[in-house]
Amino acid sequence: MDNKDIKELELAYKQTFGSETGEKVLEDLKKRCSFYTTSHVKNDSHESAFLEGTRYVVLFINNMLNKKPSEDK
Repeated sequence: MDNKDIKELELAYKQTFGSETGEKVLEDLKKRCSFYTTSHVKNDSHESAFLEGTRYVVLFINNMLNKKPSEDK
């Protein structure tokens, strides 16, 4: 992906999740995907890994929405 593609993708994330409906969906994802809580399940590394994977997706979305233009590489 070149810089232009990345900027377009960042804009698409912001347009998608920046609306009132998108914010509701993102908040629901945060609650369902352990954004606010630990994803660790005692004595179950497989379930912990699965939950951390879902949590990672929400973290990625959140980072895309909060990325500042100065953070471009």
